[in-house]
Amino acid sequence: MYKYDEIDQAIIDERVAQYRDQTRRFLAGELSDDEFRPLRLQNGLYIQRHAPMLRIAIPYGTLSSRQLHKLGDIAQRYDHGYGHFSTRQNLQLNWPRLEDTPDILAELATVEMHAIQTSGNCIRNITTDQFAGIAPDEIIDPRAVAEIMRQWSTFHPEFALLPRKFKIAVSGTRQDRAIVQAHDIGLEFYYDDQQKMAIKVWVGGGLGRTPILGSVIREHLEWQHILTYCEAIIRVYNLHGRRDNAFKARIKILVKALGIDEFRRQVEEEWKFLKDSPNTITESELARVSRHFTAMPYEDLPSHDAGYDSAIASNPAFAAWAKRSVHPHKQPGYRAVTLSLKPHGKAPGDATSEQMHVVADLAEKYSFGELRVSHEQNLILTDVKLGDLHTVWEIARANGLATPNIGLLTDIICCPGGDFCSLANAKSIPIAEAIQMQFDNLDYLHDIGELELNISGCMNACGHHHVGHIGILGVDKDGSEWYQVTIGGKQGNDASIGTVIGPSFAAEEMPGVVQRLIEVYIRERTAEERFIDTVRRIGVAPFKTHVYARGEETANV
Repeated sequence: MYKYDEIDQAIIDERVAQYRDQTRRFLAGELSDDEFRPLRLQNGLYIQRHAPMLRIAIPYGTLSSRQLHKLGDIAQRYDHGYGHFSTRQNLQLNWPRLEDTPDILAELATVEMHAIQTSGNCIRNITTDQFAGIAPDEIIDPRAVAEIMRQWSTFHPEFALLPRKFKIAVSGTRQDRAIVQAHDIGLEFYYDDQQKMAIKVWVGGGLGRTPILGSVIREHLEWQHILTYCEAIIRVYNLHGRRDNAFKARIKILVKALGIDEFRRQVEEEWKFLKDSPNTITESELARVSRHFTAMPYEDLPSHDAGYDSAIASNPAFAAWAKRSVHPHKQPGYRAVTLSLKPHGKAPGDATSEQMHVVADLAEKYSFGELRVSHEQNLILTDVKLGDLHTVWEIARANGLATPNIGLLTDIICCPGGDFCSLANAKSIPIAEAIQMQFDNLDYLHDIGELELNISGCMNACGHHHVGHIGILGVDKDGSEWYQVTIGGKQGNDASIGTVIGPSFAAEEMPGVVQRLIEVYIRERTAEERFIDTVRRIGVAPFKTHVYARGEETANV
């Protein structure tokens, strides 16, 4: 992972000192709420329903064991002993005291971490595939370029007050796991006909109130120009983006209004003045940043391990976990391991301080001290030897980190919702917990197969409900919490936005609603179909008919 140099560290230390003084002045009454608000947002601090919320940046989802130990210490000392991992690969603390936040940021700085670019109308934390650098289907590891983009965007004065927040995702794999089409800018890395690194650029994607998948603005961009081309895109957006209406301020609205051809024309015109500027990346700069990423000291191992094969054959529980949680690796003899933060009946994405320390220890001992945060709100050990997998499983299982539900219905993506967020229309966590308990039979879950269920507490779509095979959205109806259901959403190369099946449901109905959707799938599926495949083949109508057929009795199914 990337290691700071003296300049990186100095910048973060200076920002901590600056924020400490700003907080002191606010608490002393020298700054008003309106004056302090943009300053705290620049350092990841929100004021939520019950307490401040501090969002800590985890650039492109990569953590060291040392950093995770620090997060565990901070959660224990300054919060309620846990943290929430988000779909943006960040960590959120839900209960810090305002007066403690400068100390928290100072502690983060000691392990090369910060909370910059996690809030406000700026370029947010850049995300990527959780398996970047190790995936067998990877064409190009995009992390060095992502780091250059992070450095370029962090304190860029032109991007400090955009019309709205701005999100960038990068991917270098054949199968997109970063949802590049649902971002303001999505970047796909590949090798062109000359075997040179190039980038396919998507623009204008986003979820929220108006979900839109992005359009390709450029099929082939030489990698050296990624900063200048993105700057041209953002300049056009900054010039024309709506500032009078927050709901219409995202770049997706501008691209839709202008049309992709006109938007492309304006970007290309702007790019003429930027293309050969100092922001053109040189080979030497890419090499310099790449050297800050530590190469893993892989051993020369065989592709199979007799002990692992024996454990799979003799231990059904271990085999079930390995089937869902162990992933291929480009290095022979190694695997990636997803540690589930989705035990049934618990808030999805939450990890206690003790669990953070356990995972950090596992990473230190079995994964070269590195781990990842996934878009699905789980933690990943990237480089585990085949021969160590059984031991890792035993430790993970003893600490509530080995629920074998990765990729299944109860591996739910879920925002904090109305329990914490002041923007939410409805609670998300109790709905997720109720659905998990409705489907607590692991054999049944495995029979259902791969299914993505996403929950958001409001139209901001932090739970990415639009691209869930089943999506659940909390809505307000005359002051009561209700839930709208979509089906047919999907992330990946063939991404799609889900379709609303009909009127919303009361909270107590939701487990039964999901059960009835599953009943239609099981009845109609072919042998090889996943839930999303069946929805795409037969359409929404059969699901809608079955869910609404018994009206209020749905809750009792």
